[in-house]
Amino acid sequence: MTETSARVDAGELEKIVVGSRNSKLALVQTNHVMQLLEKNHPDKKFDLVSMSTTGDKILDKALPKIGEKSLFTKELEIALEDRTIHLVVHSLKDLPTTLPDGLVIGAVLEREDPRDALVLRKDIEVDGMDALPANSAIGTSSLRRRAQLLAKHQHLSIENIRGNLNTRLRKLDEDNLYSGIILAMAGLKRMGWESRISKVLPGSEMMYAVGQGALAVECVEEDVETLQILRPLHHKETALLVIAERSFLCSLGGGCSAPVGVESKICNDGKTLELEGGVWSLNGEKTLRKKLTCCLESNVLSEPPKKKAAHSQHAVFCGIVSPPCDTEEYRAAYQLGKDLAQALVKEGASSIMEEARKANEQS
Repeated sequence: MTETSARVDAGELEKIVVGSRNSKLALVQTNHVMQLLEKNHPDKKFDLVSMSTTGDKILDKALPKIGEKSLFTKELEIALEDRTIHLVVHSLKDLPTTLPDGLVIGAVLEREDPRDALVLRKDIEVDGMDALPANSAIGTSSLRRRAQLLAKHQHLSIENIRGNLNTRLRKLDEDNLYSGIILAMAGLKRMGWESRISKVLPGSEMMYAVGQGALAVECVEEDVETLQILRPLHHKETALLVIAERSFLCSLGGGCSAPVGVESKICNDGKTLELEGGVWSLNGEKTLRKKLTCCLESNVLSEPPKKKAAHSQHAVFCGIVSPPCDTEEYRAAYQLGKDLAQALVKEGASSIMEEARKANEQS
């Protein structure tokens, strides 16, 4: 797990260099992807390169205060552009909806549970946040979570907490500052820490982040061989869901500085995608939520397409590559996100988001 400066040759892919953040969760996720790649391509060798990102290094500020995009991806994307690595494994929620020119998401893996969870300090045993005493501190660095907590639990004190998953759990258990923290279910499950979950938060209490629970593998768009290598890992249903979510966020113009949440699902008929989006003021007093559906062209649970000789005809939706045979379904998901964003804008979402942005800058 060392950094490399040697340029990789896209035409000689017997050895593929995989990039990852240094955090324990990121490495667990990247190793999972590498195991899947090795299973599908036993003739190739996969080497891991890990590095710290801007978001990993700056821990004394809340994420929206740092003032940069791509906080957890920039350094890795530079390595991709320099061709010192072939691909990078990300938590999809860390990837901006617009990627650097020439980079794409070549595969989206099957989604883990996207919901958030309440993790209480070990000495506290209550049935959810409503049962916590007044002014109990709940830790989160997410404006999305903060706004929803304030909207539902006015008796609580919402406090900033930064650091990777291990660090935040240690702060919860040792610092005695927080009664609980809010974390993504997916990370806790991937680390094998389900026992720390005090309560799973339903969408009625906490809508989740765009792309949460999904892993994305980023690569260079013109690197056809790497795209082919990634194809067996791509999960079509998950890709459709997160394209709709990313299109919604992109059309709203939101990012980590805006309290925006989503819920999405493929309905039982397998041909209907349902997307719900929410926008909040920072204090949680203003809330807009709306749900729309779209019809997909064919069954999203069908077998993945066969490998093709080249991807010259692929389309890209919010950074995610669509196999040619699936383009119409991906386009429908993308349009659903745009339609939902436009519907919320008509109801005042833009003014709420602008108010939240200014309030965050002044705080």
